Amino acid sequence: MPYERPEIQQMKGYLPGEQPGESGVIKLNTNENPYPASPKVAAALGAIRVEDLRRYPSPSADAFRQAAAAYHGLGVENFLPTNGGDELLRLAITTFAGSGDTIGIARPGYSLYPVLAAIQGCTVAIVDLEQDWSLPLNFAERLNAAGARLAMIVNPHAPSGVLLSADAVVEVAEHFNGVLLVDEAYVDFVDPQQNHNLVPRIRDLDNLLLLRTLSKGFSLAGLRFGYGIGSPAVIEPMLTKTRDSYNTDYISQQLAAAAIASVDYGRQIWKQVRKERRRLKDKLEQMGFACPPSQSNFLLATVPPDRDAAALYEMLKQHRILVRYFDQERLRDKLRISVGSAEENQALLRALEISLS
Repeated sequence: MPYERPEIQQMKGYLPGEQPGESGVIKLNTNENPYPASPKVAAALGAIRVEDLRRYPSPSADAFRQAAAAYHGLGVENFLPTNGGDELLRLAITTFAGSGDTIGIARPGYSLYPVLAAIQGCTVAIVDLEQDWSLPLNFAERLNAAGARLAMIVNPHAPSGVLLSADAVVEVAEHFNGVLLVDEAYVDFVDPQQNHNLVPRIRDLDNLLLLRTLSKGFSLAGLRFGYGIGSPAVIEPMLTKTRDSYNTDYISQQLAAAAIASVDYGRQIWKQVRKERRRLKDKLEQMGFACPPSQSNFLLATVPPDRDAAALYEMLKQHRILVRYFDQERLRDKLRISVGSAEENQALLRALEISLS
């Protein structure tokens, strides 16, 4: 007889991107930053002493909250540090939706959302995206009709990379009756010309919760450090009631504070990623792929009409190159390709030329 709850027994867990079991594999399947973290992070790591680890860290990562507040121009009360962005998702569900409540998500999206909802025993209200990957105009109204207490969208969207305008997000938040969590894991890669910034809207939208992570833009995927930005109405109950005690460790707090304080370095590597994104998109389209305009550090490439995406994914693996293939509706003819370094991208393009010939 199984010991887990019936709903846990019946659900499927989250399937992460494939991890190579050997060296020399070009990894373009989990949207990691191809460039190293800042020298300030390296210096902070070198300054950590073993004796510092015998005591508990700051429960709320105060040094990081202060650095984040300075970076974003808000108060420390607007920030919640978490063990990766995924912990913020779990905290939001735990705090704002009880067992049997409804959570709204857009499809396709981050496949962890429905998994976390199932763990909490929540019902999921799914709203399909439009053909251009945008939200339907009646998104908020449909979720209100379903009684959703929390809604989660990713922007720039994953897996397409398409950016929903700040005005469109604000309109949803203004009309939605629950908490709107906007997963901005990839927002650092948005073109500056877009002038996209939802952070100031926290001041007048008390139901808006932004998810940020250091995994992508700050090259710290292995550190597992994220944070939420919101009004005290959404931050305070997660910070003081539902968050695990000491949810971020001493080492991660020191490195995260150093990273967010060296945003000038970050902007340099974000610019390089955008340059490679444009080059890779142009080359892929010359080869017959179709890519929507991405504002992230990946491209969603529809394979040429006479090709099979799953087979092409396997062929790239034979060339020791990993990309992401999703065996699900609207995505079976596509590959999601992380933007790598110039050398990695060139190796990908060479392998595709061979595979398509």
